[in-house]
Amino acid sequence: MLNTVQSPLKRKLKRLIVVLISLYVMITTALYFMQEKLLFLPTVLEQDYQYQFNYKFEELNFETDDGALLNAIHFMVEKPKGIILYFHGNAGDLSRWGRVTEFFVERGYDVLVMDYRTYGKSKGDLSEHAFYNDAQLFYDYILKHYEEPEITVYGRSLGTGIATYIASKNNPKQLILETPYYSIVDVGKHRFPFLPVETLLKYKFPTYEFIKEVNCPITMFHGTSDQVIPYESAEKLFRSTWKEKQTLIKIDLANHNNIIEFEGYHNTIEKILP
Repeated sequence: MLNTVQSPLKRKLKRLIVVLISLYVMITTALYFMQEKLLFLPTVLEQDYQYQFNYKFEELNFETDDGALLNAIHFMVEKPKGIILYFHGNAGDLSRWGRVTEFFVERGYDVLVMDYRTYGKSKGDLSEHAFYNDAQLFYDYILKHYEEPEITVYGRSLGTGIATYIASKNNPKQLILETPYYSIVDVGKHRFPFLPVETLLKYKFPTYEFIKEVNCPITMFHGTSDQVIPYESAEKLFRSTWKEKQTLIKIDLANHNNIIEFEGYHNTIEKILP
């Protein structure tokens, strides 16, 4: 009698295990093939789209060695205090991010902000290597028009890994990181703790490796209520390398997109971008 009871239970258990394994494989496969759509949320602009901003700007268009087309906005003020090379987050395009960076133009700084491949008017095949090469292309452009001690590299969200890479390969005045991450793998593990994220992700963006080679002052801003990149990831990045001129500004209650609304952000910006 016992065997007849156990047999159906065993069969049900085996079927359940098969279903769970199948679901796991399906989710893992979907994550691998859809990772670009999860990581990058670009909006596309027509090539004849006319930007409208409150400050004088020049629209730049570069072609890379592999045939990609890169679009950027270069804000220019009279007698600038310096130039900010700004690497934006993972969503939108320059019609949005240009307005975001006007905050720094208003403070008397020239700003250059680029759209990554597939964003806005920019075109080209995505790869982590391409992100870095494209960023260096614009840094090299700035060097033709500004002295390196005038350059501030600023990264926001996704752009913090790219900004840190550029600062590690060059010698800007300073590096500013808004909502940075230890690595994209670290963020992925936080969001999908049950998946082999490190194996699946083609885009690692290991900020913790790049930051060790940065020689300029570093300022990080991160909110404790950030649901996109957890504060702990920024704290882990901060602890990954000891630097005398490295600062992490903890913004209590700030989320991923509203740090600019907090006094702690403005007080520090006043000091580092006077």
